[in-house]
Amino acid sequence: MRRIINPWKEVKEFKCFGCCAENDGGLRMQFLESSNGELMCRWTPQHRFDGWPGIVHGGIQCTLMDEMAAWVVLHDLKVSGVTARLDTKFLKPLSSRTLSIVIKGKLEKNNHRLAWVDVWIENAEGERCAEAKALYYTFSREDSIKNYYYSDMQTEEITEETNGETNGKD
Repeated sequence: MRRIINPWKEVKEFKCFGCCAENDGGLRMQFLESSNGELMCRWTPQHRFDGWPGIVHGGIQCTLMDEMAAWVVLHDLKVSGVTARLDTKFLKPLSSRTLSIVIKGKLEKNNHRLAWVDVWIENAEGERCAEAKALYYTFSREDSIKNYYYSDMQTEEITEETNGETNGKD
């Protein structure tokens, strides 16, 4: 498995709520390439992201899936994009009392400037708790580079010890 190195970590203005490691209030997501063509993120919930006690807030779940969809577009299509639509289904409560959940995403199709991405969240037992169909409007490669700080994504091999775990903790 390979970790995708965040290409914006050196951009001074970069404070993304979803994936900036320096955003103390954010989700601090990190992304991995899996062997089956999906992207994934292992993430440790914190109670500050709860709705009901012990349950990850639905808006946070949407943000996790939207961020995953954005990274699928960036990774697979090599361009930037913005969310046009996020159709979400909550299938079962997602506990924040677990050590790890997994967010996954896969490009379903793309046509000219539109990309459809399937995303979902699995609990620690591997059960699907939420899923979404994301529709992204994508920019041209030139516009992505010039106006949206896009640069090709680099990866690094990870070991079993690091396991790709991410969370919002210090």
